[in-house]
Amino acid sequence: MNLQPTFLSCDWGTSSFRLRLVERETLKVLAEESSKEGNAATAELWQQAGQPPEQRVAFYRAIIQAHLKKLEEAVETALDEVPVVISGMASSTIGMLEVPYKPLPFAADGSDLAVKILAPTPDFKHAVLLISGVKSDDDVMRGEEVQLVGCRFVRTAEAQLFLHPGTHAKHVLVQNGQATTLKTYMTGEFFSLLSTKSILAASVEESGKLEEGNNLKWFEKGVHDSQEANLLHNAFLVRTNDLFKKASKPENYFYLSGLLIGSECHDLVAHPPARITLAGEPVLVALYGAALHALGIDSQCPVQTKTAEEVTLTGQAAVLQHHLAELKHS
Repeated sequence: MNLQPTFLSCDWGTSSFRLRLVERETLKVLAEESSKEGNAATAELWQQAGQPPEQRVAFYRAIIQAHLKKLEEAVETALDEVPVVISGMASSTIGMLEVPYKPLPFAADGSDLAVKILAPTPDFKHAVLLISGVKSDDDVMRGEEVQLVGCRFVRTAEAQLFLHPGTHAKHVLVQNGQATTLKTYMTGEFFSLLSTKSILAASVEESGKLEEGNNLKWFEKGVHDSQEANLLHNAFLVRTNDLFKKASKPENYFYLSGLLIGSECHDLVAHPPARITLAGEPVLVALYGAALHALGIDSQCPVQTKTAEEVTLTGQAAVLQHHLAELKHS
C-alpha cells in the first residue's frame, strides 16, 4: 500500500473519538476506528492521572496511538510518518493542547485557520496538524469551521449560509470567500432537556422515522406553529396534545422537534440567503430539510445537503494541503 497520498483524519469531539485512514485525492476511507473516548472523558482521566502539565500532549497522543495500532492491523501496514489532522475539541481547554480561536472573518478555503503543528517524537512518529476553532465577538465554534471549509463554497458577493444542525446548531454566513458571521442555536440541547427532563418527557416517545405514519405531518405542524406563537407557550401544547389524545407520544416527539427547529429557522423566512448548504448527520439533515421545505425557504433559495463525514474529510484535506510544507519540516 502506498501511504504517501494518505492522511489520518481525527475527528475528536467532546463525547466521541473517530480516527480514519484516508486517501488524500479521493477521500476514500481505507480503515476506521471510533470510541467514546471524547475530550471530556479523556480530560477527566488526565486529571485523575495526576501527571505534570508538560505530559498532557503525550497522554492524549497515547489515545490516538492505541487506535492507530488497530488501523495498522486492519490495513496490515505500518502507518509511520502518515500525518494526523485533528479537528474538534482537541484544541480546547479540555483537549490535548489549547489553541486560541481564529477571530472572524476566516477564509472559506481554510487557508487562514488557526493551527498548531506538533512534530513527531520517538514514541509518536506522526506530525500532527491540530486545527483550532473560530470566534466572533459573542460566539464560538470548534470543528464546524473545518466542515464549512469542506463545503467548498463558491466565491461570490451573495450571502451563502452554512447550516450545521446538532446539539448546538451553527449558522455561518459566507460572502466573497470569507465566513463573516456566526450564530449558535441550542436547539439539540433544548430538545434533549425538554424531551427527557421536563414535564413533557411523559408526553413524547422516540419511536419510528420521520417518513412513517403521521410523523411528518406532526413535525410540519410543529414547524408551522413555531411561526405563529411563542415557543414557551407552544411547548406546553406537547403536554395537552397527549392529555387530550390529539397526538400519540411518537407523533408528539416529532411535533416538539418541529417546534424547536422551526423556531431556529424563523429568521430565514424573512431574510433568506442566496443559497443554503445543510451539512450534518443524515437524520438531522432530513429533519432540517423538511423544516426548510415546510417554511417555503427551499423555494426562495437553493438548498444542498452534505454528510458530516464528507465535509469533515474534505475540510481537513484542504487545511492539510495549506500546511504540507510545514509538516514535512516539523
